Amino acid sequence: MTVRPPKDINIVPFVSVDNMMKLVLNVGIETFLAELADFIEADFRRWELFDKTPRVASHSPEGVIELMPTSDGNVYGFKYVNGHPKNTRAGLQTVTGFGVLSNVDNGYPVLLSEMTILTALRTAATSAVAAKYLAPDNAECMAIIGNGAQAEFQAMAFKALLNIRKIRLYDIDASATDKCIRNLTGRGFEITSCKTAEEAVEGAQIITTVTADKQYATILTDNMVGAGLHINAVGGDCPGKTELHSDILLRSDIFVEYPPQTRIEGEIQQLAEDHPVTELWQVISGDLPGRRNQSQTTLFDSVGFATEDFSALRYVRSKLPGTPFFDSLDMVADPDDACGQTLLTHCLNVIGIVSS
Repeated sequence: MTVRPPKDINIVPFVSVDNMMKLVLNVGIETFLAELADFIEADFRRWELFDKTPRVASHSPEGVIELMPTSDGNVYGFKYVNGHPKNTRAGLQTVTGFGVLSNVDNGYPVLLSEMTILTALRTAATSAVAAKYLAPDNAECMAIIGNGAQAEFQAMAFKALLNIRKIRLYDIDASATDKCIRNLTGRGFEITSCKTAEEAVEGAQIITTVTADKQYATILTDNMVGAGLHINAVGGDCPGKTELHSDILLRSDIFVEYPPQTRIEGEIQQLAEDHPVTELWQVISGDLPGRRNQSQTTLFDSVGFATEDFSALRYVRSKLPGTPFFDSLDMVADPDDACGQTLLTHCLNVIGIVSS
């Protein structure tokens, strides 16, 4: 007896940019970030199940194009993403991306989604998850240096997960700070615009650096970082691009997602290859401590890892049933046509090898 495949197995949900925005607005951005953070944290807890490899990167003087694959043994996922800081000068996005989830059992895709917006959301959610374990208990104020779109997501994620409502903003481009303030006004924040990075970190218990230039830079110097702070270093995310003076790294307890990747792309590319770091999954799972005391300086060297994209795609897939926020794509040929003579004969006819 011939076993027929499940009905509509060839139909794959596709979430466009427009539908992703509608989904986020429908859920509510802070709720979306909080729920997404739950998925990210849950997958960190089962870290050892995942295939892990540094992202496959193609670097150029202008930017980078990357593939970020992983699997938990049941579902396979990957993200295609670029990073081109120069794009803003041409009115283009700095980062674009899309992602796929597939069933490991049969190889069929089960989700295709934009990941330009989703990457920005998962980056912020991951930072906030790390801060739950690493920030001082009394944290109520965060400095954000670099005030592009990611700064807004970071602010909302930290408010959703840690109730951070006081934010101090600085960017070398004052118009970026002004735009950030406009977009965050009315969302429950107490916002201070600062004229220098030094002014921004005054009174902050958490410092987020999220600049975009593709170069070695010193956004934070050692004298700007007091004991007991948590640093959320987001902007240094490719070879040759860092934001922190190495002296800060040498006196901080450093936490990373996946050391082989972070040593290539993160702040710790400045340090010796054997410099000690702690993997975030070990802290989340309770195997190792995160923040041990209030005088400890902690640093989350964030570069983004494939499991976080996997978590984000998994979360989006869970939110789609019963909503109109996706399109159905016919992406897989019918088995009878794909394996039999019908499709083969048709293709040969089209290219003129046989006559009909």
